[in-house]
Amino acid sequence: MAEEYSPAHPNQPSRPRLRLRLLVLLAVVGAFLLFLGITGLRIVQAAGEVPSRKADAVVIFGAAEYAGRPSPVYRARLDHGFELFEKGMAPVVITTGGAGQDPDFSEGGVGRDYLLRRGVPEQALIAETQGSDTAQSAARVANIMHVNGMRTCIAVSDAYHVFRIRALLEHEGMQVEVAPRPESRPRSLLQRFSAAMREAMSYLIWELGLT
Repeated sequence: MAEEYSPAHPNQPSRPRLRLRLLVLLAVVGAFLLFLGITGLRIVQAAGEVPSRKADAVVIFGAAEYAGRPSPVYRARLDHGFELFEKGMAPVVITTGGAGQDPDFSEGGVGRDYLLRRGVPEQALIAETQGSDTAQSAARVANIMHVNGMRTCIAVSDAYHVFRIRALLEHEGMQVEVAPRPESRPRSLLQRFSAAMREAMSYLIWELGLT
């Protein structure tokens, strides 16, 4: 008796097509993981850098403020920026950050006032007070620097944050060195891995133009 032939469903992909789709999927996943791995390593490397040249400005990226007072993390960033200013690494300090949920204070304004109390002359301080995230603050800082004839800066933030900050500022035409806040690396290996991957994802989203 002849064997019956049952043709494949017309909408069902053939085996070669399935194999091709699987290979494409594996290639995309592999490229994604490779990107995250390489970017994570670059983030970790940037976390250990120290500025080697003087610049036009020290730029301190904001963190939380509480009713006009910088949070411990923000205060540590400000203190590190102050030390760089005191060493003569730049004649101007720019603080960044908008108001967030606080209608009375901005991170940039709180940072400026804190450094003013520490002894930085008023004429050496500029506050960027409108940025709602890192990318916005970087763009606004670049505009402030352009207007004031500045091209070089030393960016201060937490260890695993400075890589993305440098990329954002360089995208705006700035020449950037980074100065990670001391003792700001996560303590455990798991925390470091998580922080590096989180920053790598934020960087990828920016590179893809999704933010």
